[in-house]
Amino acid sequence: MASLTETFIEDGFADLGVLMPEEACRELMQAVRASRNFGPDIFLDQATFEANPQYRGTNPMPGRNLFEALSPKSDFILAEPRLKSALSELLGADYTVLDQKLVCGVPDRWLPDWLKPRIIGNPVNNLGPYIRPAYRDITYFYGIDFHQDIIDWKSRYSDLITVYVYIHPVTAGDAPLYVLPRSHKLGACMFPHDLTKQSDGRWLYRNGTGGEMPLDERMLVGETGYVACWHACTLHGTMPVSSDAERFSARFLISRGQAAQAGLDAVNASIPYPLSLEDTRRDLGAAGEARIKGNIITGRPVAER
Repeated sequence: MASLTETFIEDGFADLGVLMPEEACRELMQAVRASRNFGPDIFLDQATFEANPQYRGTNPMPGRNLFEALSPKSDFILAEPRLKSALSELLGADYTVLDQKLVCGVPDRWLPDWLKPRIIGNPVNNLGPYIRPAYRDITYFYGIDFHQDIIDWKSRYSDLITVYVYIHPVTAGDAPLYVLPRSHKLGACMFPHDLTKQSDGRWLYRNGTGGEMPLDERMLVGETGYVACWHACTLHGTMPVSSDAERFSARFLISRGQAAQAGLDAVNASIPYPLSLEDTRRDLGAAGEARIKGNIITGRPVAER
């Protein structure tokens, strides 16, 4: 059986299965739902948004992070022994948690009528700019095109991985993650990515510097407590929620520590392309607003606005 490091070398992704206890996930979900009335009321009205549009600084941050505020109910995830062992293998025993937060996939019925024309078909629909400030302690999204998590770490070497946890069952209609295993092999690439759906259902991926490869798509559905992790250069995304219910998950970005050896070193040594970027994306304007329309994962071609 392949080690986790060997799996990451080959796929840049690992399905860890159901690791988290169902009862602890259920209690966490109860606490999340008790924090506010989830629905249309979390959004700003059009006049308030347009009076002072803020496209940056609307994600959870220290002091405004529901996952951290719910400690100790939320502590069980990073304390799970099998997850800790996996992280120690890949990142060294002194790994560092860079970011931890709750993520909410928003169903269509929540969206205000004024907002829909602005966001339908955008490559990245992080809804933070349109959420009332009191509720920006969670990341809310409505579909995100295939991307790498190095997108948020300009000029940083890919010394981190993502851990994603479903804290309730996620089916095909609940905006599950879609991952393209092996895509990390082409290194760090600017967003949006050059992906073309082929007649056999696979994606042809080109990195812009001569590398290209066909990739299979994997949809991550799972029961309560399901965990997956992937490399900072692994492509992944989500469709918008197609059911009537929101989808909640916990997401972590965790970096290599100072240990002398870590499995991620071997993973990165196997990649013959750059693992950092000076510029990570071309889809945003000067204020952080979307300037590109289109979404590859949903079949809409990407074009400049």
